[in-house]
Amino acid sequence: MNQTARGDVVAWAVADLADRLDVGPEQIEVLSVEEVTWRDRSLGCPRPGMMYVQVLTPGNRIVLEYGGRRYEYHSGGSRRPFLCKNPQPPLENRP
Repeated sequence: MNQTARGDVVAWAVADLADRLDVGPEQIEVLSVEEVTWRDRSLGCPRPGMMYVQVLTPGNRIVLEYGGRRYEYHSGGSRRPFLCKNPQPPLENRP
């Protein structure tokens, strides 16, 4: 992922969390951004009762923090980052 695309993914996640929490984006701290491989199309955020295509999917895991609480955003394929309330680990970290 090039730097511009990576910056866009992070900016999207920060803006979404700031909007959800009704705070300024400058108050959101970016703890980590990593390229990962998700085990399936749930992108590490499966919902109970749902079935997902079992295909390795490259994506991102973004960890943000506000007020001492951590928030994890996942993305992959053509899906923008989304807040994952019950995150599962990726298959592996990609170089």
